[in-house]
Amino acid sequence: MSGLTLADQSADPDELLGWFQRMRAEHPVVRDEQAGVWLVFGYEDTARVLGDHAVFSSDFSAITPAQQDVDLFIRGNFLRKDPPQHRKLRTLAGTAFTPRMVAALEPRITQICGELLDEMGRAEEIEFVSQFAAPLPVTVIAELLGIPRADRERFRGWADALVAPESQTSFIPNEQRMRSMAAVMREMNTYCLEHIRDRRAHPGPDLTSKLIEAEVDGQRLEDEEIVGFVDLLLLAGHVTTTVLLGNAVLSLHENPDAAAALRNEPGRLPGAIEEVLRMRAPLAPTLRRTSQQVCLGGQDIPAGQMVLTWLASANRDERQFAEPDRFVVDRQPNAHLSFGHGIHFCLGAPLARLEARIALELLLTRWTELCALPGMEFHDPRGIFGVKRLPLRVRWA
Repeated sequence: MSGLTLADQSADPDELLGWFQRMRAEHPVVRDEQAGVWLVFGYEDTARVLGDHAVFSSDFSAITPAQQDVDLFIRGNFLRKDPPQHRKLRTLAGTAFTPRMVAALEPRITQICGELLDEMGRAEEIEFVSQFAAPLPVTVIAELLGIPRADRERFRGWADALVAPESQTSFIPNEQRMRSMAAVMREMNTYCLEHIRDRRAHPGPDLTSKLIEAEVDGQRLEDEEIVGFVDLLLLAGHVTTTVLLGNAVLSLHENPDAAAALRNEPGRLPGAIEEVLRMRAPLAPTLRRTSQQVCLGGQDIPAGQMVLTWLASANRDERQFAEPDRFVVDRQPNAHLSFGHGIHFCLGAPLARLEARIALELLLTRWTELCALPGMEFHDPRGIFGVKRLPLRVRWA
């Protein structure tokens, strides 16, 4: 089994993509004995796992060691629930976090983008992630939730701690993983619970207040359930959108013709963003657990097994996407799996797409040229697929 296990693989993104390609051809579904998990590489198999919640469960409570702080986070986190709990939580959250609410954020997102660019002072060399890609989504989410400006750095710190390099490849719930998360979760949960209780006493126009008020068929969210959703929005909305923005700018650097085309025709940006998401899925893997025996990719998988699907591999499957390693601005169709599939399709996808579209349109307007400089750093692509440091040389309009 040498070469088939995750632990054997390089943290270099290009080398990992090469491994994905070999595995799709030779071992599309394989048991990683060392990690104790089944690995899935192809598009059809991945889509099946994500789409069949009855067989491939998102609820790991039966195998997750009890840990009070992590349990509180999971209680309202519908990504870790199966129906009917998932349906209740997602429906209630969806009545507050609506497409109309997201669309109404456009003027403020545009303003924040402009302010971040103004703060660069027309410098010819910048570090894109710390100066733009990270502060934009955390500012948007904090304002959306009604978090005071003075506390936003705490949010960034918690998010960064939970996606630290040592945690990115710790996919399987276990006691060590729970302990490593607990201290950060405790701080974050305590803060969010206090914020929720304050909003319950003093409601405002923010999303937190709307989550408190949300009601469907006489059901409401409890404070402890809202904590899980707020924590999820912080992590998923902040970290993945930061990575998406960095990956988009890196893709423009690598494809200057595409950058020029998008500068001339910004209406094509939505398609380009989908292509960035396909080629560089911010979250490379996702995990499920079999609730019954199943045959997948010619392999018989018993009940109670962990199944890790590689979104970053499925999105490059040659059987699904023509020339999968080429950046195609207007690729159609482009049914990538970066936002998931089925009942767990990302609720925050419209917000991520809106932030990316506004940001890239403004960047391409303000910068007539951009070029990546030496010193780029990447997250471990076995967890988060994207840049975490992106020095740029830019020419201002």
